[in-house]
Amino acid sequence: MTEIHPTAIVEDGAVIGENVRIGPYSIVGPDVKLADGVTLEAHVAVAGHTSIGAGSHIFPFASIGHKPQDLKFAGEVTELIIGANNQIREHVTMNPGTEGGGGVTRVGDNCLFMVGAHVGHDCQVGNHAILANNATLAGHVELADFVILGGLSAVRQWSRIGTGAIVGGMTGVEFDVIPYGSVIGDRARLAGLNLIGLKRKNLPREQIHALRAAYRALFENEEGTLRSRAEALAAEQSDQPLVKTVTDFILEKDDRRFCTPRSED
Repeated sequence: MTEIHPTAIVEDGAVIGENVRIGPYSIVGPDVKLADGVTLEAHVAVAGHTSIGAGSHIFPFASIGHKPQDLKFAGEVTELIIGANNQIREHVTMNPGTEGGGGVTRVGDNCLFMVGAHVGHDCQVGNHAILANNATLAGHVELADFVILGGLSAVRQWSRIGTGAIVGGMTGVEFDVIPYGSVIGDRARLAGLNLIGLKRKNLPREQIHALRAAYRALFENEEGTLRSRAEALAAEQSDQPLVKTVTDFILEKDDRRFCTPRSED
């Protein structure tokens, strides 16, 4: 059965699923949708056109769906869509989209947002992402599946972080991070591959070996540009799925800069 504490405020128009629990002093706005099994602990504030997927659990003092931190925002109707089975810890903030960014901030399923993490307007976060304490995403960031952000890290607006990548604590990410990459530093530099994450996924050894060879070809070879090296690898290694993920990410857009082991466009 759904349980709503007597001190909680659920405004008219909110859609509340089955087996939802809303704790003391929480506030749910009129355009909010809580799917089955959502839990809001005490002092959670959910506003705007926000949807929260089944089984998600939000902890005290989280601020979810309030107006974006963008001076261009003029009150237009935009959305925050949060998937299922997410853990959103204390003091996390998530903002809806803006008209200039597509109008939707989206979070996938099975993510963990630790204390003080921030998801800015128009971000697109995949599944199984982990943002450690006080990790922050500026506006328009794309975070693929299985990405890990260390504590106190920050990702600049419009950056992309590829699937399976890991960002070290206190790292500032200014450029795109390749899939399965590992970046560290006050301004992020590529420090290799997230080999631990790859092994935990029990991927075939030959695929990991092929990816390591591709990494060397991309970042330890100074001939040509990064893009030209990626094009060559894409032609030579089209049968290697991990390599293809990386080359597709590099070649997807021709106006991007990437975190590398050294300074390189």
